[in-house]
Amino acid sequence: MTEQISITAISSISPLGISPKEIWNAYLNDTSLLTKQNFDNESVWVGTLTREGKRIVEVLKESDSKYRNLDESVLYAMLVARNAMQMAGWVSGDNFGINIGSSRGATTLFEKYHKEFLSSGNSSTLASPTTTLGNISSWIAHDLQTQGPEISHSITCSTALHSLLNGIAWLKSGMAEKFMVGGSEAPLTPFTIAQIKALKIYSKEEMAYPCRAFDMNKRLNSMVLGEGASIACLEKGIPENALAVIEGMGYATEILEHNISISTDAICFQRSMKMALKDTNPDDVDVIVMHAPGTIKGDESELNAIEKIFCNKKLFCTTNKWKIGHTFGASGMLSLELAVLMLQHQKAIKVPFVTYNNVPDKISKVLVNAVGFGGNAVSILLKKVI
Repeated sequence: MTEQISITAISSISPLGISPKEIWNAYLNDTSLLTKQNFDNESVWVGTLTREGKRIVEVLKESDSKYRNLDESVLYAMLVARNAMQMAGWVSGDNFGINIGSSRGATTLFEKYHKEFLSSGNSSTLASPTTTLGNISSWIAHDLQTQGPEISHSITCSTALHSLLNGIAWLKSGMAEKFMVGGSEAPLTPFTIAQIKALKIYSKEEMAYPCRAFDMNKRLNSMVLGEGASIACLEKGIPENALAVIEGMGYATEILEHNISISTDAICFQRSMKMALKDTNPDDVDVIVMHAPGTIKGDESELNAIEKIFCNKKLFCTTNKWKIGHTFGASGMLSLELAVLMLQHQKAIKVPFVTYNNVPDKISKVLVNAVGFGGNAVSILLKKVI
């Protein structure tokens, strides 16, 4: 990348919390934040927002009559966007672009309105405008009064990192000076949970860590869904408030055998990581934040790809899904947030049920991976601000 792009703010809401201090302290505590909830009289593992997080979202919802009919995925994103803008020092009315994606969009409202239609044959007036995918970025643009472009998209679980790619493209093209990127997801609904369970990949564990992400010894699939949103502010150059510099980016899609397949050696990840590294010596990478959804094949294939690209070097690998669950379209940016926090605090966050013999005492570069149904992988290489 010839022109440097920096992350000047990153904000999120997830089972970890909402403030950067609260989130970091939650990472330092090994206890998983996944809990059991009842969906249609069946108890399942999920990663839900904290009580305080839910209270703050409810305050936002009641702050304006227009916001009362919005889906949680939109409210999460609006709340996080406000925080990110403030942290970056941007002001309302600035000419910055917005690209916030979601894998499933307005999940709760869509299921509610569809159920209503099936029972009555009629649909509510607000059913269409509140469930369109573009409604996340457009509401953020309204709330923040930006004059820049607004984009929404869905590229399954790599959605948030694809928004990062798109934001970088706008900045490097000269068509924007600042861009807000990220993802938001509120998928904890009966139908969505049922869909993932139908794939035979949902966790049934009764252990302290029901999602065994990056556990190479697990015998059962252990994906757990979580909710949340994460947004980053991008700017050209390296301003004084830069949190991290984007050293490289990569993307790839592989040929599928079926709808949710990924090759044994995750060819898409090999290609995306190789592109992100470009001229960077693989030995200079200190940490990899894996996608690691907690499924047997998903975790194994990504690790195989890492071993091939890094020539079997025993890198420090980690993930956050054992703690907050898989947040679909928001997951990539939440992983990026973990990478930024590790660069800032110079501390590698371990997965508690994984044995490590290679914990770095200095973190200069972190590689972040995400992939979704369709084999669309993204890898982002971050470096510490010097």
